Amino acid sequence: MPTYVVGDVQGCFDELQRLLKKIRFDPAADRLWFTGDLVNRGPKSLATLRYVRELGDRAVTVLGNHDLHLVAAQLTGRRRKRDTFDDVLAAPDRDELLAWLRRRPLIHVEGDWVLVHAGLPPQWTVEDAVQIAAEAAKTLASARANRFFADHMYGDEPDRWTGTLRGWERLRFVINCCTRLRVCTPEGHVDPDYKGPAGNAPDGLLPWFTVPGRRSASSTVLFGHWSTVGRVHWPEHRVYGLDTGCVWGRKLTALRLDDRRLFAVESEFHGSD
Repeated sequence: MPTYVVGDVQGCFDELQRLLKKIRFDPAADRLWFTGDLVNRGPKSLATLRYVRELGDRAVTVLGNHDLHLVAAQLTGRRRKRDTFDDVLAAPDRDELLAWLRRRPLIHVEGDWVLVHAGLPPQWTVEDAVQIAAEAAKTLASARANRFFADHMYGDEPDRWTGTLRGWERLRFVINCCTRLRVCTPEGHVDPDYKGPAGNAPDGLLPWFTVPGRRSASSTVLFGHWSTVGRVHWPEHRVYGLDTGCVWGRKLTALRLDDRRLFAVESEFHGSD
């Protein structure tokens, strides 16, 4: 029963189908994990959401920042100029799809593998991450979250984890780390704005997975979100960065966990920055 981890699809449904054909995916026997951001920027968010949902327990997806932005758009009407999920918002099954989406976890852990869209702050162990993310995901799936999506989700503060964070600030920090983190200071102060290669981060900032003493370093982390990170596998840090920029005209990539073999297909779509 092979498990394949697929990087950010972002509505590139045709590339996803070609990738699944390449790996000879068998929905009766195989499993798919997705690094989040199923939707937005690409042309077929609706088809992607429907397909992954219909896979049932054959698929696991964690929430990405574009997934959460879609939920917020449904609830509040808040939109961005480059959003491409009108197909979802106009669909007759929109409410069912987005109710399913907002119930997805922020982190998924099996054995040594940790699946998250963006990253983990250096202060968290994997056990911490599971507990804290489950608490946040429970809130996101509740009616109480409507206020969070409307008034509290967007923002960069607080920028560092402490166990004393409470309420909306605590939830926002957890969401920002799990869905937006790329770089931080050695002390764990998060900078959500940097989007360039890992090796070009501004002075004082490190890729989250290279921070000395990172408490999740004993597990292998699978993440997406950072299409410019520079390479897929960082064995010295036990991470795989699987967003290879399909929506920007590059590739859609999958990792087979059983033997750590990588598969990819070329993109036929190119979004605009």
